[in-house]
Amino acid sequence: MRKLEGTIVSDKMNKTRVVLVERLVRHPRYEKRYRVSERMKAHDENNEYKSGDRVTIQETRPLSKEKRWKIVALIKRALEKPEEKKSESK
Repeated sequence: MRKLEGTIVSDKMNKTRVVLVERLVRHPRYEKRYRVSERMKAHDENNEYKSGDRVTIQETRPLSKEKRWKIVALIKRALEKPEEKKSESK
């Protein structure tokens, strides 16, 4: 089974994450390398991964119309944004 690394770009769906996978491809004639990106929907059973996390996804049987991957490991947790402080006026 194939395994790929990517970054979660959306966590708005229940038990589903959108993972952005980027790879370098070499042009067959000019041999210049360029970046190709794909957005894949991946299964997250416990809703534990958040947007910005770097994860490993693995190919699996079709789980829905567009979902063919599942998240198997966390590589790096995203930096959390500091909470905005609300100013209290008296």
